[in-house]
Amino acid sequence: MASYTRTPRADGSGRQSGDRLSEAYFRWLVEQVREHERHPDRTYWDVLRLMNEKEFVMIVPNDDNRIADGRELRDEFFAVRGFTWTKDVFGEGASCLEVMIALSRRLAWVAGEDAEGWAWQLLCNLGLHKMPDPLSRYKARKADDILTTLIWRTYSPDGTGGFFPLAWPEYDQRQIEVWYQMQAYAMQIHPEY
Repeated sequence: MASYTRTPRADGSGRQSGDRLSEAYFRWLVEQVREHERHPDRTYWDVLRLMNEKEFVMIVPNDDNRIADGRELRDEFFAVRGFTWTKDVFGEGASCLEVMIALSRRLAWVAGEDAEGWAWQLLCNLGLHKMPDPLSRYKARKADDILTTLIWRTYSPDGTGGFFPLAWPEYDQRQIEVWYQMQAYAMQIHPEY
């Protein structure tokens, strides 16, 4: 079972089950992905959980900054609750879900609109919006393949299959830092920025 360090409270409470905290953190992450389409009855718990279980890795230099952005979400979640997280709990990396949500916040800052909507757009860009709950074994394998393509950058040179597909790429997106992929994507969607 995972362990957490909690800042003691005046009432003497200080520990909570690691499993409950992990689930609370996951639910908090899910709240930051909002569908703007016409299907309010659909949920995406299974595919988002799969994203949360997959670690995003750095292949291109400086993508470790996006991993750091993902880890900062943990700081935010746990600080509000009086906890601190440690590397032995979550590891040093960040999940694909954490990186996606962190990118959505950066997109909101760069291109406007709300981060939750950008998170949904990034999920759509990956094609994972086609996989509502419950995930069949076939769809779970397909989702896993999509995430593997994202992580190992085996997507198309124009970014199709990654977070940021481009209509008019200047460079092979597989070789470009995620930050600059995001910038190019925002410029194509909102050239006024």
